[in-house]
Amino acid sequence: MRSHTMPPILVTGAAGGAQGGTGRLVAETLLREGRAVRAFVHRDDGRAAELKDLGAEVVVGDLREISSVAPALQDVRRAYFTYPVTAGMLDAAAVFAALGTQHGLQRVVATSQLGSDPQAGTPHMRRHWVAEQVLDNAGIGAVHLRAAVFFENLKVAIGDRGELALPLGSPDTVLPLIAGADVAGVGAGVLRAEEPVDPVLWLAGEIMTVGAAAETFGVPYRHVDAAEWAEWAMTVYRDEVVVEHLTQLWTMFAAIGSGHELFQVTESIERYTGRPPITLREFVTGGSAA
Repeated sequence: MRSHTMPPILVTGAAGGAQGGTGRLVAETLLREGRAVRAFVHRDDGRAAELKDLGAEVVVGDLREISSVAPALQDVRRAYFTYPVTAGMLDAAAVFAALGTQHGLQRVVATSQLGSDPQAGTPHMRRHWVAEQVLDNAGIGAVHLRAAVFFENLKVAIGDRGELALPLGSPDTVLPLIAGADVAGVGAGVLRAEEPVDPVLWLAGEIMTVGAAAETFGVPYRHVDAAEWAEWAMTVYRDEVVVEHLTQLWTMFAAIGSGHELFQVTESIERYTGRPPITLREFVTGGSAA
């Protein structure tokens, strides 16, 4: 039975999408537990209707617009904040931070990226670092999930081409990977946790070479030039920001080569989900919680 005495948990990005869909997974997890969920979506479409059927209160709007976000935060004390890799993320973070302070938010779980840093290797990762500072300075209990490369990104890169063609250099180039379901699982766990939580959680579920990842998907790996990959990626993503980010991300991993100190499986996943991280093989075969 769903509790109507507790304030709703606001979940942004609740419709889901091709970049991991963590907002949708967080919303579904909380709803299954009988928690009141206010689902923030960009469009009132079939995905929004499904959320309503699951018991969510659905709010349609733009995270960059004060007039959309203010009513969504009414009576909310905890929220999940995610924004797709596209233009506008800093605007959305600023609006959320300012209004979150006004509305008395006590915990905001925000998705970020593993290498978020002012000197990070892609512009979007640097923007994520700025967004983290904005949310921190708002005093709204921000917890940042710095996630590795989603398995879903590799799946999209393969598409129907029958190969994993990326500008990653050698097949021995090491990648930090994670299932979108694990990021969402940690997000839901932090939202329900009553105890204090570290303000930054690094999340990686499996560390493997791109050659091994391609083999797990059952396709060959082929190195391609960054410009060639970017041209192909634009036909798939149709967004300059995501293509710029991914192109520079892949070439950054190629330059790192054999790994980095952040490339390690993190115990936070099991701590907040109650199970080991989903492996790439489980993701590919469907033999997991994903």
